[in-house]
Amino acid sequence: MTDKRLLAGTALALLFAATPALAQTTTATDATQVADAAEMIDEIIVFGRGEARQVQGVTAAAIALEAPGTSPLKAIDKLPGVSFQSADPFGAYEWSARISIRGFNQTQLGFTLDGVPLGDMSYGNHNGLHISRAISSENVGAVTVAQGAGSLATASTSNLGGTVQFTSRDPSKDAGATVAGMFGSENTGRGFVRLETGELSTGTRAYLSYTRQNAEKWKGDGIQRQDQLNFKAVQPVGEGTLTGWVNWSDRRENDYQDLSLSMINRLGYDWDNFAKNWGLAVQVADIYNGNVKGAYPAPVQSQDDAYYDAAGLRKDTVGALTLNYPINDVVTLDLTGYGHKNEGQGVWFTPYLQTPGGGPISIRTTEYDIERFGGIGGLTVELGDHKINGGVWFEDNDFNHARRFYGLNRTSPGRSATQFQTGPFFTQWEYSFNTKTTQFHLSDAWRVTDALTVNAGFKSVNVENKANTLTGPVKTGTIKAEDNFLPQAGFLFDITNEHQIFGSYAENMRAFESSGTGGPFSTTAEAFNKIRGTLEPESSRTFELGWRFRVERFQGVLAAYDVKFDNRLLTVTVGSGILGLPPSLQNVGSVTTRGLEAAGTYNLTDAVSLFASYTYNDSSYDDDVLDGKDTIRTKDKTVVNSPKHLLKGEVSYDDGNLFGKLGASYTSKRYYTYLNDGSVDSYALVDATVGYRFEGGAWLEGMEIQANVTNLFDKEYVSTIGSNGFVNSDPKGNAQTMLAGAPRQFFISLKKQF
Repeated sequence: MTDKRLLAGTALALLFAATPALAQTTTATDATQVADAAEMIDEIIVFGRGEARQVQGVTAAAIALEAPGTSPLKAIDKLPGVSFQSADPFGAYEWSARISIRGFNQTQLGFTLDGVPLGDMSYGNHNGLHISRAISSENVGAVTVAQGAGSLATASTSNLGGTVQFTSRDPSKDAGATVAGMFGSENTGRGFVRLETGELSTGTRAYLSYTRQNAEKWKGDGIQRQDQLNFKAVQPVGEGTLTGWVNWSDRRENDYQDLSLSMINRLGYDWDNFAKNWGLAVQVADIYNGNVKGAYPAPVQSQDDAYYDAAGLRKDTVGALTLNYPINDVVTLDLTGYGHKNEGQGVWFTPYLQTPGGGPISIRTTEYDIERFGGIGGLTVELGDHKINGGVWFEDNDFNHARRFYGLNRTSPGRSATQFQTGPFFTQWEYSFNTKTTQFHLSDAWRVTDALTVNAGFKSVNVENKANTLTGPVKTGTIKAEDNFLPQAGFLFDITNEHQIFGSYAENMRAFESSGTGGPFSTTAEAFNKIRGTLEPESSRTFELGWRFRVERFQGVLAAYDVKFDNRLLTVTVGSGILGLPPSLQNVGSVTTRGLEAAGTYNLTDAVSLFASYTYNDSSYDDDVLDGKDTIRTKDKTVVNSPKHLLKGEVSYDDGNLFGKLGASYTSKRYYTYLNDGSVDSYALVDATVGYRFEGGAWLEGMEIQANVTNLFDKEYVSTIGSNGFVNSDPKGNAQTMLAGAPRQFFISLKKQF
């Protein structure tokens, strides 16, 4: 039964079966090879063993213990340094999903799938897509987190504070099928089917999967619906491998209402939008617009307390073709070509603009269209004790961004928030952006002795952003972010077979955003022309020092870090966040971060294991901020959404048939104001999983049942903060920029492998 069990804490998945030579040269192909190794339980060496920097990961086994459809981001929340929040139980609701690592927020991290860049995975992503759309969770083979600095070869221009690399599972060598279904709270239903060809006479292996998930919101009225198709094929080519994959997604999700502390105190955590009560939404909008006189109907006190409805709509197709080919015993070639096409709308029923000749509400959309293509190439040369890796990455990204308004009737809306809107009565603005990215890297991993490996290298990054105005205020122009020498260096020293010391230094830069709602182009034409010659891209310098150990049944890691984050860009929000008024952008100094991370797994028996991780993180602003004529005293204040303490723990059991886990996580107080006068309380959550793998006849063999409970003790808490940005000060608790976490939810799933 050992092939069925999550031995040595692999469900907790603190992996990587890497070698010292991989420490600076991980490529997309390397990641796939490591994911394959992760399936061989005896090969797994936890906590990034062999890496010269802080690295951990989770395997497919760990993701499978979550409720089906759970974002892989939620699965890595247990790792040291990682903080993840979402307003839904799956961690997949994109407006609310937020991950931060060591005080760096999501837009300052790098994300890839099989080496293909996913951009910064923000809600209004201009250069990628969220992992929940990029691949079904059932097809994720491994997730690797580099908390401080990713590999030099990582295709990202936003990885100031860390890199998250997702690796898809390879097709099986055996023909077969996997069929799974799930149902649970809020009428949640999820179906998954994967068909495997097995290894054909040509050596080809492939799979095709389809996923459908449909759930109601846990409060208010609305749906969270997604359809996905995933295809992957692997073909031997001589001594090498050709891998191709194409993934498609259609995601439509109604939004939850953004809350403030005062709203929570007045209306409760369960307050949401008016959806289905069109008459009430019209009444509130009429009063706001002065069409009728009188007070708002209780308990409403403002037009922003609730809107009729809102939604996020995204359609994506993304794919890649990768060749890994050993030219000879010394030189290996890696080539990847990829493409991505996206169509999206953010839909909001707004009372701020009435429909001409219709109702007092209109639909405002923010529309996204992405078409990007890129190539990644690398050579790895092994010369004696040296492993030299060099490569290039190029991407050409066309992004169209528009803000439009669509008419609504007075008697009934006549439009659905979860349908793509057509026929606008007004286009406020529309811009086309082109971003060209070129990155080169070169590194060497030198095995000085059997015990000591030293790594050194650098990357050169050049990103040019161009904007062209189609409609609206003119914002035509070019801005560039460039740094020709961003070094990395590290060492790995094996004290004994059980103990390693590692250390690293890395510099990184974040390119500017090409968008009408973020980055330098989000400001006015006058402001852009003023800042384009002086604005500096954000940059970081990271030092790490750590100790890994593996002693009989206990293994773990202890690491310390020191980070300097320079040229911080601050966007000042004007008016109510959801209005999307033009912000002001400026460099406002630096941030200093120091911290300590510890994690360990102890196997009490072959069936029972314990895991715990603790993070202490102190991120503070180094400078005051001059906002117009006012000085905002932010110096020495704690960075927003940067908890100082994170404590995670799990108890897991797996005897080959019966399995389960009980996990708890604690997140300390988080600030949502730069002056630290606005914060949300600490919270602790507990999730539980229990399941059984059947054995016996043809129908029982390969069958598995699993039950999941999220937020076991039904804790009321604020999950996401900063949903509408962060503010300088909020003494009265009126900043509408947070979302409530989901209450206790139950799910049960049944899976059969043929």
